[in-house]
Amino acid sequence: MEEVIKMEEVIIIGSGPAGLTAAIYLAREGFNPLMITGIEAGGQLLLTTTIENFPGFPDGIYGNELIDLMREQARKFGTKFIGENVTEVDFSSFPLKVKTSFETHEAKSVIIATGASAKWLGIESEKKFVGKGVSSCATCDGAFFRNKNVIVVGGGDTAMQDADFLTKFASSVTIIHRRDEFRASKIMQDRAFSNPKIKVIYSSVIEEILGDQKIKSVRIRNLKTNEMTTMDIDGVFVAIGYNPNTKFLSGKLDTDEQGYLLVEEEVKTNVKGVFAAGDVADRKYKQAITAAGSGAKAAIEAREYLRNIKQ
Repeated sequence: MEEVIKMEEVIIIGSGPAGLTAAIYLAREGFNPLMITGIEAGGQLLLTTTIENFPGFPDGIYGNELIDLMREQARKFGTKFIGENVTEVDFSSFPLKVKTSFETHEAKSVIIATGASAKWLGIESEKKFVGKGVSSCATCDGAFFRNKNVIVVGGGDTAMQDADFLTKFASSVTIIHRRDEFRASKIMQDRAFSNPKIKVIYSSVIEEILGDQKIKSVRIRNLKTNEMTTMDIDGVFVAIGYNPNTKFLSGKLDTDEQGYLLVEEEVKTNVKGVFAAGDVADRKYKQAITAAGSGAKAAIEAREYLRNIKQ
């Protein structure tokens, strides 16, 4: 690694609600954390329009506004920010080392809060409608589709759960799956099949999403016959999984088979002084509020660790 710039008390990698909450807690106690935000700072909330389930905002708040407020709060208490990507870490000895594209930083403690990125369909028209009818989070955005017709793309347990959840709001939910059978557990499939609001289209993919300011319809291709059909629709929920943002940590920290960080006592990794917060270690909930709570826990654990090594 390159020449070290400065020794930090704690470095936070990632700038979503988990990392920013950790920064607020630590900065308020005088640790002056360094946050390496990544070039695309803010996390998954920047892909969300209005958030109505984050406490304290009865009229809702835009995702980017919430991130801006959290960032300003962290800055107010003394958090330092660097808008770079982390390319490499060395946790094999103390102090811990974190390298960006331009410089290397040393720290007594590190919090990993890099989140998980939703897997998308990969079609050009999808990008246009993210936050405008295309979503990767049914529990976040489902309430915006009351009495609407929506599609869920996927065939695993998450897709079944999302479809079932969306029936609480939507008039109809159509599951589209590229194979001719689901990989979801039998109990989740049975739940979906028994719901009168849910119907299924097998062996098919969405080729194009159509609309102006909002989604109006989708073009669907049958993979067996190549037949194209158009369906009027109000929303598309992509439920084909997430990729935890841990590639830069390969071989440095313990992960599960999908790449999520393995933790003990909720936020402790297998390396002393290194903690995980938010979706990077959360395979289940993936909510802004649970990420923020995890960030608070990581900050408290980091604080105790820092105090102990000073003694």
